[in-house]
Amino acid sequence: MSNALIIIDVQNDFCPGGALAVPGGDEVVDPINALIETAEMVILSQDWHPEHHTSFANNHTNKSPFDTIQMDYGAQTLWPAHCVQGSEGAAFHPKLHADAAEAIIRKGTRSSIDSYSTFFENDRKTPTGLVGLLRERGVTHVRLAGLALDFCVAYSAIDAADQGFSVTVIEKACRAIDNENSLAQAIEMMRAKGVILQ
Repeated sequence: MSNALIIIDVQNDFCPGGALAVPGGDEVVDPINALIETAEMVILSQDWHPEHHTSFANNHTNKSPFDTIQMDYGAQTLWPAHCVQGSEGAAFHPKLHADAAEAIIRKGTRSSIDSYSTFFENDRKTPTGLVGLLRERGVTHVRLAGLALDFCVAYSAIDAADQGFSVTVIEKACRAIDNENSLAQAIEMMRAKGVILQ
């Protein structure tokens, strides 16, 4: 085995009607299910926050969603409460073929640190364990799909490239938030790391 399909955060809260909906987020489900059918190895990532997570705006006095605060690890965007552990919002989209996954990587599980990347938390050094799993399975190339292209997908793609994997992002199976030019910036950063956008 040399290839893995990593499906990022296709969860109810990131789809229309969710707490932090990505425009057209549910449109990725059918393309991703088609990718799953031919994938050698399927891994899902799942945002899985405790209720009192530090990235939730409602856990800070006089702060609103999308404000920025400084944490020990740098700037942190504050979000509406989303993907709370065990909630319906944290569940995978009901039409996603999630049972095909060999592993689920949960991220953002520590209340004091956020995690965009499927590989490392936002301090850029605390691992999720995904690198070890992929290396033990002999994976050299990863394909990424899911939500959101300009945040969790992009951070994951950059980390995968930094860890020596060849990386392809399947754009038709992603959707972006695109807040304040974030999509163009993310694409530029990914391409600078040698990530293929397909």
